[in-house]
Amino acid sequence: MNWSWQVAFDVLPQMLQGLVITIEATFIGAILAYALGLVLAILRMSKSRIVSLTTYWVSEFIRRTPLLVQLYFLFYVLPDLGLFLSPLAAGILGLGLHFSTYTSEVFRAGIENVPTGQWEAAKSLNYKPYQTMRYVILPQAIPPMIPPLANYLITMFKETPLLSAITVVELFNAANIYSNSHYKYLEPMTLVGAFFLIVSIPSAYIAMRLEKKYQRRSGGSV
Repeated sequence: MNWSWQVAFDVLPQMLQGLVITIEATFIGAILAYALGLVLAILRMSKSRIVSLTTYWVSEFIRRTPLLVQLYFLFYVLPDLGLFLSPLAAGILGLGLHFSTYTSEVFRAGIENVPTGQWEAAKSLNYKPYQTMRYVILPQAIPPMIPPLANYLITMFKETPLLSAITVVELFNAANIYSNSHYKYLEPMTLVGAFFLIVSIPSAYIAMRLEKKYQRRSGGSV
C-alpha cells in the first residue's frame, strides 16, 4: 500500500468542506451546551425538591445513554412524531443536549464555590435573584470554569465523527464517502487524523494555559 499525493489532493477539497461543517457543529453545539448547562445548573440548585430531583434524573438519563443513540432518536425517531430536523440540526442539537449535562456540573460547582458572603451582600442590596446571579455570582464563578468548559469543547470536536451516522457530511464522513467511492482509504483516513491533530493539539495547549492561569489566580487569592 503506497501513499499517493494525487489521491490526497483529490480528496482535500471535500475534506476541507467537511472540516468547516465539523467546526460549525462543534461551536454551535458548544454554545447550546453552555446555555442549557447553565439552565440545568440553576434548576438543579432550586429550593424546590421536585424541580431539583427532576432536573437531576433527566440529566442522568441523558448523560448515561450513548450520544449515538440520542442522535438516532433525534434524526430517525422524531419524524415519526411529526418533528423533522435536518441532519446538521439534529447533530448540533444532539451534541448540545448531551454535553449540557456535563457543563451543568461545571457551572454548578463554580456557582457553589462563590463565597456565601457574596450572596448575603447581594441580598442586603435588595437584589432580585436574577440580578444576584447576573451581576454578582456569575462574574465571579465563570472565570474558573473556563478551563473545564474549554476541555469539553475539545471533547465535542473529537465526538463529531458520530454525526456521520445521521448522514452529516462532516470531516470523517467526507473522507469515508470518498474512500468508499474510490476504494482508497490510506490517504483520506490519514488526513482525517492529521486534521483532528492540527485542531486538537493547539486547542489542548490553550486549555492548559487557561487552567494554569486560573489556578495561579485562585492560589494568589487564598
